[in-house]
Amino acid sequence: MDTLIPSLAQLIEFAIAPVFLLTGVAGFLGVMSERLGRISDRVRVAERRIQTLADPELVERSKQEIILLWERVRATNWAIGFCVASGLMICLVIALLFAGSLLIIDLKLPIVLLFLAAMFFLVFALILFLVEVRMATRAINIVRTIHKPRKYRPGQPPPL
Repeated sequence: MDTLIPSLAQLIEFAIAPVFLLTGVAGFLGVMSERLGRISDRVRVAERRIQTLADPELVERSKQEIILLWERVRATNWAIGFCVASGLMICLVIALLFAGSLLIIDLKLPIVLLFLAAMFFLVFALILFLVEVRMATRAINIVRTIHKPRKYRPGQPPPL
């Protein structure tokens, strides 16, 4: 029993790093889910606005905005998928750490491979997040041309 406690403490130390990584992945999932919700709301607004527009040029720009929003939805969905896959791999790493220790089996190779897979999935998720942010920035130009610009009057903030 005395020998089990130090090895268990060491095992918990080994498992803490993946748990912190899992916490970061969960935070990133929260950010991506929030972005997906906001994009979905924006799609609904843009689709309703098309019904009220009379100018064919503005209708076309609104359609371009919707197409771009759906591209953002796809990129965000993929990023969330990769993020979830990364989280699952991290959970498996933690489980294998404990299983290998309790069953006294050498699971180093599967643990290393799962951890590498988790990192690759996380990298792909971060790249897709960057792609989605770039698309959002590109969409600003489309939205600005749809809305009528305000006249600038001294004493008021300049139009955006």
